[in-house]
Amino acid sequence: MPSIAHLVHDYGLVVVGGVIGLESIGLPFPGESVLILASIFAGTKHDLNIVSVVLTAATSAIVGQMVGYVIGREFGYYLLLRYGPYLRITQSRIKLGEYLFLRHGGKILIIARFVPVLRSIAGILAGANRMPWRQFMLANVVGAFLWAAFFGFAAYMLGRQIERVAGPLVMVIGAAT
Repeated sequence: MPSIAHLVHDYGLVVVGGVIGLESIGLPFPGESVLILASIFAGTKHDLNIVSVVLTAATSAIVGQMVGYVIGREFGYYLLLRYGPYLRITQSRIKLGEYLFLRHGGKILIIARFVPVLRSIAGILAGANRMPWRQFMLANVVGAFLWAAFFGFAAYMLGRQIERVAGPLVMVIGAAT
């Protein structure tokens, strides 16, 4: 079975967009790992461009979280009422969640983008808690671009440093053998 690194190397931005989009819908996919791998590859003279990687990651994250929001908006509240008691989610906790998303939803979404499990379910939670659409979209776009740029450019710089150090190191190892 091919590894994520192999898939990113062979299929590039398609894998980046697909995995990050699916993760942002709420599925347990390694979106951040794919972003980091693709960014490192972009920094080590592969066929990937760092700007394309960051834009693809951000766009996929935005679209995926929009789908999650719609799912949460349509089915989330009902599911919380129906199955919430099994998870100790009471009516008062549901109301608290709605209040928090109305009052602090933008901050919650932006911060959630940087927290692995929350990143996957933030859109669903925002929809289920009736966060206003415009506020959701603004926070979704800002959070996605901040997240993609931060991890993308940091990993890209790491890739550049690996490339810079690896070249002379390969020559030294080759001369020693």
